Amino acid sequence: MNPSIDPLILGEAADWMVQLQSGSATDEDRRAIAQWQGRSAQHAQAWQRAEAILGDFNSVPGAIAGDTLKRIGRKKSLGRRQALGLLLLAGPATWLAYQQKPWQSWTADQHTAIGEQRSLTLPDGTRLLINTGSSLNIAFSDQVRRIELLQGEVMITTAKDPAPTHRPFIVQTRHGTARALGTHFSVRVGQQASRVAVIDGAVEMLPQHARHGVILKAGEQSAFGSESIASVEPLDVSAMTWENGMLLAQQMRLADLLDELGRYRPGVLRCHERVAGLMVSGAFPLRDTDASLRLLQETLPVKVSSLTGYWVTVEPR
Repeated sequence: MNPSIDPLILGEAADWMVQLQSGSATDEDRRAIAQWQGRSAQHAQAWQRAEAILGDFNSVPGAIAGDTLKRIGRKKSLGRRQALGLLLLAGPATWLAYQQKPWQSWTADQHTAIGEQRSLTLPDGTRLLINTGSSLNIAFSDQVRRIELLQGEVMITTAKDPAPTHRPFIVQTRHGTARALGTHFSVRVGQQASRVAVIDGAVEMLPQHARHGVILKAGEQSAFGSESIASVEPLDVSAMTWENGMLLAQQMRLADLLDELGRYRPGVLRCHERVAGLMVSGAFPLRDTDASLRLLQETLPVKVSSLTGYWVTVEPR
């Protein structure tokens, strides 16, 4: 598929696809869709892209597919048409990322929308702060207190276990486990590794396919894949300020900063390659990413361009 399809044509494809899936499409609508596809090669390519995306949704159970499309459009103002339009605009690479996320992420015990953070107190008194776009399952038994972090990030402050027999507190990810040793820490799941940062206490990291783990102490951080553990580093305090709704940048590449901001807003946030390497320092609000983008525009030689509120590019001024 050609990714450089006119966005207006992609928007029209989203409109037609939603009408076709609405259950009220008429024979006249279907004839009009066929005529629309024949207008140009880009019209045909846009329709092929829409059919591919909807075909993938139709390959999973209906309730899950419907919930998935709702979660792609996380805000109430982002409807089914806009959500589909975003996937069409983002193209095959972004859609592939959605396909690769396990379906159980959308049916988890707890999940947060893009830009949402949620506080939760568990039955044992442990406090969780669940970061943007995260999902997790909670499984307490007589033997163990377990959090299964499916995607995203969580900050944990463990409480003393009230059970008569001690139960370890474990965060499990696709890469292995992080066992709390009385602590305040965070775990973030990535594609290749899970990152652990310890503010207080200690945490033992154990990769899924390793015999021995590594214990992180307060003020340390590291990451583990399914077979190995990265070197231990001093805690990056700036990476923990999301707990207070801020992103603290210290000589951070603009492209990396926008990647982080993009986790807190629905849609696509792109960085033009000509300004990707600009170095940025400052404090940026995560609960108002539009304000953060305005701050960048005021302090750097860049401008913020938007096709819609959900397709934004930071480019040279």
